Amino acid sequence: MAREIALRYGMNPHQKPARAFVTEGELPLEVLSGAPGFINVLDALNAWALVKELRAALGLPAAASFKHVSPAGAAVAEPLSEVEKRAAFVDDMPGLSPLAAAYARARGADRVSSFGDFAAFSDRLDASAAELLVREVSDGCIAPGYEPEALKILREKRGGKYLVMSIDPAFEPPALECRQVYGLWLEQARNAAVPGPELCRNIVTRNKDLPPFTARDLVVATVALKYTMSNSVALARSGQCIGIGAGQQSRVHCTRLACSKADLWWLRQHPRLLDAKFKDGVSRAEKNNAIDQYLLDHPTPFERRAWKQAFAAPPKPITARERRAWLGELQGVSLSSDAFFPFRDSIDRAARSGVRYVLQPGGSDRDDLVIRAADEHGMVMALSGLRLFHH
Repeated sequence: MAREIALRYGMNPHQKPARAFVTEGELPLEVLSGAPGFINVLDALNAWALVKELRAALGLPAAASFKHVSPAGAAVAEPLSEVEKRAAFVDDMPGLSPLAAAYARARGADRVSSFGDFAAFSDRLDASAAELLVREVSDGCIAPGYEPEALKILREKRGGKYLVMSIDPAFEPPALECRQVYGLWLEQARNAAVPGPELCRNIVTRNKDLPPFTARDLVVATVALKYTMSNSVALARSGQCIGIGAGQQSRVHCTRLACSKADLWWLRQHPRLLDAKFKDGVSRAEKNNAIDQYLLDHPTPFERRAWKQAFAAPPKPITARERRAWLGELQGVSLSSDAFFPFRDSIDRAARSGVRYVLQPGGSDRDDLVIRAADEHGMVMALSGLRLFHH
């Protein structure tokens, strides 16, 4: 391998020249198709680290869908129900491989945000996952290797311009990492903590019933947060993140954003939407936008016209009462936070989105009030003692 990759440009097209390089050894990345830009490499490296750590923590194939250096979704390989397949637009793809199922879940968390994503896979990418990738609007992918048929499929995407990158799975970054910001060098020990089920041991609420599948979901959410721009909160269910609130200055705003995305993920599975038919020729991206517009509380006149025009027979809007009843069926959700909750407001909001299990570092002067709020909602809360800021 080489020691340097020339990049198309930096963060923006006017930032040239740009490159990715190492000062010692060989570059662990290889470009198999397409030409990367600066943000592609940032997405690739963060997304790869996420899925590699999920694989190590849970022993399951993992996938992530990244946008602007934060995951829009992340998941491990768990079979999808028939409803989940329909909501994720994969019900016409029988026999999804575990890796493909993980990506279907990761992308299905927030399909609007995943438009033009960078996908990452923990295992050698197979043809099933490649077939799923080529159907979606995606800018690139990274994996530790590719089956020959999978690589052939991906090299044909976008006329050969689709970015395909491989990474040496044995590569370990140095213990110290540094970056230059406005002419100054900053250095720190790399965040080598790999969140696992052991973080869930210190349960501080009266309810201490934490089933194994819930520990799995809390690990999925926590590993995702490690590579999400802070502040951040993530909700998970069935081995996948279902709502991520990234990069907010307030903890409660992170929670509100994550919960609102989880609510939309659940509303996508409403029978009225699953049974609705789109007009012929409507693309997958247009379907995602139409569903998003349909679910808005207060759409603009343009948004209302747009979603109605996408359906062959526009479905009747879901009323506020119907929405509350449907969201009330969302239960057993896990929530992780990259830092402590300073107030109980996040816990109260999370309860409205079916959150039952919470993992957070603890350490706030108001931990007792936050724990009391969790007790009032019958939640199980564990304090990990591990803050996971990422910038």
